[in-house]
Amino acid sequence: MTTGFPPGFDAAPVLTGEHVRLRPMTPQDRAALYAVARDPLIWEQHPSHDRWKPVVFDAFLDEALAEGGGLVVEDLATGAVIGSSRYSTRRAEAGEIEIGWSFLARNYWGGIRNPEMKRLMLDHALSVFDAAIFMIGSENRRSRTAIERLGARLTDREDVVFRCGKRVEHAIYRIDRDNWTTGATPSEPAATS
Repeated sequence: MTTGFPPGFDAAPVLTGEHVRLRPMTPQDRAALYAVARDPLIWEQHPSHDRWKPVVFDAFLDEALAEGGGLVVEDLATGAVIGSSRYSTRRAEAGEIEIGWSFLARNYWGGIRNPEMKRLMLDHALSVFDAAIFMIGSENRRSRTAIERLGARLTDREDVVFRCGKRVEHAIYRIDRDNWTTGATPSEPAATS
């Protein structure tokens, strides 16, 4: 069940591209997702750099399931679970949706799957919302570069939280429906946002 989303928006769609398939996250996905997320190097630049720990990952997954909008990313060729992403309206302003909490297995970094995943999510979201935002840890250069390559623009907004005992600033990027080119899939090196 999804919450906080406007009527007419399916926050748990099945989205299929050439290389990835996104589908609604369920509690049964916990083990497969943790098998990917348990790699500490995935979280190295991420504000929640300890998300590879079981208790931290469980809280992350429980939040995604409770809020709705969580999507499992599968490699289309093999059917393997390779990561996840999420839609949310909790921190977005009117007319916006947030896309984030994304991670992929490291062997899928630097290729076409992350940009394809984001493209599919953007195409779906921008059919209803005016804009999509991405909140990325200010020090997470990989994810910032990746979202910039998709055409996102840095806003003057900021988000500050405390994670792992320290202050974390998030840069907020935005892609407007009017500036989005549906179907574009540039390559990018990022893996988490």
